[in-house]
Amino acid sequence: MLLAVLKLVRVPNLAMILLTQVLIKYGLLDSFGISITLSGLGFSLLAIATICIAAAGNIINDIHDLETDSINKPEKVLVGTKIPFNLAYILYILLSIVGVGIGFFISNLIGKPGFSSIFITISALLYLYATYLKHIIIVGNLAISMLVAFSIIIVGLYDLLPVITPENQQTQSIIFSIILDYSLFALLLNWLREMVKDQEDIKGDYNAGRNTLPIAIGEKRTNLVIFLIGLLPLIAVVYYLYNYLFENLWAVLYALFLIVAPLLYFMIHIWTAENKRDYTKLSLLLKIIMLLGIISLGLYKFILR
Repeated sequence: MLLAVLKLVRVPNLAMILLTQVLIKYGLLDSFGISITLSGLGFSLLAIATICIAAAGNIINDIHDLETDSINKPEKVLVGTKIPFNLAYILYILLSIVGVGIGFFISNLIGKPGFSSIFITISALLYLYATYLKHIIIVGNLAISMLVAFSIIIVGLYDLLPVITPENQQTQSIIFSIILDYSLFALLLNWLREMVKDQEDIKGDYNAGRNTLPIAIGEKRTNLVIFLIGLLPLIAVVYYLYNYLFENLWAVLYALFLIVAPLLYFMIHIWTAENKRDYTKLSLLLKIIMLLGIISLGLYKFILR
């Protein structure tokens, strides 16, 4: 049962969220030695709140995905087989309450009680995504991608904004802009991955009456859309390298070989992808690229020497 629950909340995805936030906190912010709000305990609570809400979102998504999952990946269906429906709902409610509750506590701890609405909004949007938004073509993919991006931005909101003063405003703004750049990169990659997953799950989505992009315009045209959107993170990374990191050889090599090259590989192979196996491989590749992008957050302390 415990193993099934861990699979239900998608531990690897939660670990990636945690890794991202840890690297922002201790890899990026510490590298600049700037003013911060959260202590080690405060940051830990922020990470726990984020993970609880993300885990709750994964549960409610699986609950409402039973029809398509039973067709696309019947061997991976957990709710109603290994985990009773009632238990899944209880876990969803408990994790949501814990996440929002801790978010409320941290917001008051840093003197920004209004920030607690962020956790309430994210929790509500995850429920809305699982029950309604995912059924709307393009909108659902963008909505969940924005929420992924916000798991990055939230560290900047809680750690940087409360201690901005006229004296440190320029430095704080620069760091926050870096966090925004990474969140945009995560949004674009996750958007690509959601569209690839739509290609992967087209059979189950069609039988469930969903209107995803591949169902609406066909697989070949969707591959073209994915290719065109894939140009955005590729251009963004090259632009970032040229304008900010070109003087650091190791940073350039890291980005070229571990981010740009895999993205180019993805762009080439999305043209020829035509079956579930092809799309599964490309989805995994995007996840690896995102992980490599996240790891680069920990390199700033070496780049800035």
